[in-house]
Amino acid sequence: MDLHQLFNTQTPIIGVVHLLPLPTSPRWGGSLKAVIDRAEQEATALASGGVDGIIVENFFDAPFTKNQVDPAVVSAMTVVVQRIQNLVTVPVGLNVLRNDGRSAIAIASCVKAQFVRINVLIGVMATDQGLIEGEAHQLLRYRRELGSDVKIFADVLVKHARPLSSPNLTVAVKDTIERGLADAVILSGWATGSPPDQEDLELASAAAAGTPVLIGSGASWENIGTLLQAANGVIVSSSLKRHGQIQQPIDPIRVSQFVEAAHRNWNVKGDHLGGVRSSGVQEFRSSGVN
Repeated sequence: MDLHQLFNTQTPIIGVVHLLPLPTSPRWGGSLKAVIDRAEQEATALASGGVDGIIVENFFDAPFTKNQVDPAVVSAMTVVVQRIQNLVTVPVGLNVLRNDGRSAIAIASCVKAQFVRINVLIGVMATDQGLIEGEAHQLLRYRRELGSDVKIFADVLVKHARPLSSPNLTVAVKDTIERGLADAVILSGWATGSPPDQEDLELASAAAAGTPVLIGSGASWENIGTLLQAANGVIVSSSLKRHGQIQQPIDPIRVSQFVEAAHRNWNVKGDHLGGVRSSGVQEFRSSGVN
C-alpha cells in the first residue's frame, strides 16, 4: 500500500477521536448530540493541528463486546463519521472495538472512509473479553463482496491481549501480511499509552518487507523522533489529550507540539513532504457550520 497516495505523506500522523459512550454501552449518557459535538470538536482540533488522518473509535464503550457490536453502535458511528467527514479534508478511518471488523468495513464502505483498524485479524488472542479469533477470510471476502477498496490496518500481537501461543514477532508480522492480507500492520505497547519496544519496531519493519508499519500506542512529542526511525507512521491519542489524560478531550496545543516534533524528525531524515501542508479543515460556503 502506498501511504503517500492515501495520506499525502509517506509518514502519516493519524489522530484518534475517542467517542463518548454510545447507545447500549454501560455508560451511555442518552444524548447522541453530545457525542457528535465532542467528536466534531476533537476532529477539528486534530485536523487544524496538522494530522494527516483521523481514526474514530468507540473507545468509551468499555467493557466491549468481543466481536459484533449492537446495531445502534453501527448506526451512531456511521452518523458521527459522516459529520466528521463534512468538517475535515484528511482521510478518516474506523476502529469498531473490540474486534468488529465486519461492521467497520461496512461503515467505511458506505460512507467512503478510507481505512479501518482491526485488532485481531488472524490468530487467537486472550483478552479481557475472552478469546478473540481472527476472521481474515470472512473480512477479506466481505470487503470484496461490497466492492470496497477500504484499507485494512491490522494489529500484530495487539495491546491488552496475549497470544494463545507464543509466536515469534517476525512470524506474526509475516503471517498478518502474507496470510491475513493486511494492507498495513500496527505495533503497540502492552497497554493504551505505552509505546512499543524500539527493537520490536525494527524487527517488525524488517519482517514487513515494505508493507507499512505503524506505531499504535504510546507515542509522544518526546519519543516520536526515536520511534519513527523504525516505523512508517503513527496512530496517536493519549499524549494529545488535555493534561495527557485519556478521558480528557483533544488539546489543540498538544496536537501542534506533536506534529512539530514529528516534522523535526522528518527534516533530519530528509523526508520532504513536497509542498505546504493544509490544515485539513473543510471550508464551508453555505452550510452554516462554524
